[in-house]
Amino acid sequence: MVTVRVTGAKSAADADAAARAVANSPLVKTSWHGGDPNWGRVACAAGYSGSELAPEKTTLSIGGVQIVEAGMGAKFAEKDLRSVMAEREIKVVINLGVGAASTTVYTCDMSYEYIKINGEYTT
Repeated sequence: MVTVRVTGAKSAADADAAARAVANSPLVKTSWHGGDPNWGRVACAAGYSGSELAPEKTTLSIGGVQIVEAGMGAKFAEKDLRSVMAEREIKVVINLGVGAASTTVYTCDMSYEYIKINGEYTT
């Protein structure tokens, strides 16, 4: 279970678009399954969502571990982040740095089993 919280958006629509782009990205979802906090994939999804963002003000944390500050990779204890990524539930918080709107979207990772189940049957 993954909670994607977008804050600092210019509008509710922008917050929603960015959160849904992250939550629905197959690349992001597969990285979460692998325990990889790949912040570049998260930032890319937020960027292609069409939502306004200020890269120089964008922040990202996973499970309370700050991994992006001012649009750049932040220093953090890798063991802390690996521990967070191993949990059954994680919380991703992205601040777009352009306003006061926010939203929360719930999603999950994408596992081998999910792909196998959904790729082996016909309708």
